[in-house]
Amino acid sequence: MENNRIIGQYTSHKKGPLLIVTAGVHGNEPSGVQALEAVFKKLQNEKPIINGAFVGILANTNALKRGVRFIDEDLNRTWTDKNLKHKITDTSEKQEMFQLIEVLESLSETEFTDQYFMDCHTTSSDSLPYMSVQDVGQNLEWSQHFPLHIIKGFSDIVEGTIDGYFSSEGITGFTLEAGQHDSDTSKIYHEGMIWMLLEKACNLQVNDLKPIPPAIETTVKSTDKQRTFKIIHRFGLNPKDDFKIQAGFENFQPIHKGQHLATLNGSEIHSTWDAFIFMPLYQAKGNDGFFVIKYTVDRLY
Repeated sequence: MENNRIIGQYTSHKKGPLLIVTAGVHGNEPSGVQALEAVFKKLQNEKPIINGAFVGILANTNALKRGVRFIDEDLNRTWTDKNLKHKITDTSEKQEMFQLIEVLESLSETEFTDQYFMDCHTTSSDSLPYMSVQDVGQNLEWSQHFPLHIIKGFSDIVEGTIDGYFSSEGITGFTLEAGQHDSDTSKIYHEGMIWMLLEKACNLQVNDLKPIPPAIETTVKSTDKQRTFKIIHRFGLNPKDDFKIQAGFENFQPIHKGQHLATLNGSEIHSTWDAFIFMPLYQAKGNDGFFVIKYTVDRLY
């Protein structure tokens, strides 16, 4: 097993679920790794009782060392049926993917009551923290236990995501987008959600921690009221496209029909929707210019 991928492991050797948290799928998104390190440090110092086991895994080791999104291709697009079936390893990211699978398979050798995952990410634009949920199995129901906005549909229209792979393996969970890459609050939101996952999945008594991690309250208060949105459009890019999003867009910002959203190869792109913009691209690498989402359901947390 690739032990250098294991950020930390913790168990009280009691029957229960396996909780897997992955971080660093994109090498320019280190806050998930930092949050995991902080959580494991507190767990090891205070040694609270949990059911089952908790494991933190580093995903794209090469890209993280260099501080770049990826080396050859996006690791969050490599988990396709073709790559998995034919064991294609022609890029750094595909090699990382199969090393990750070896780690995951070794963890599954132990018997657990359930398996849960969270994949840690950040975005190039300013954003509230939110959960990206593939609406299969128990994922949506599970995500509704937590206080952040829910985005449905990303892994349904974008092939090869790691959360899509987890879901296909029958592991319940979601991706957490914690905010902008360089924001100080991104690590806080990642850490807060990890503590809440430990509480909900592994029966951690957070009130017994001294002190209670302040990241929990900060995360709970980050969103006034949980809402669920669905992706209705992806504006995809080709490798040679000259794309520039208009300045100032943030996740969940309302957009209107006719509004100038971006410029593609010298031509203006205007909205054909009264909706919300999602994940506008403000970095050099990426094949998603932006997404369009619509509000679907209110749910009180």
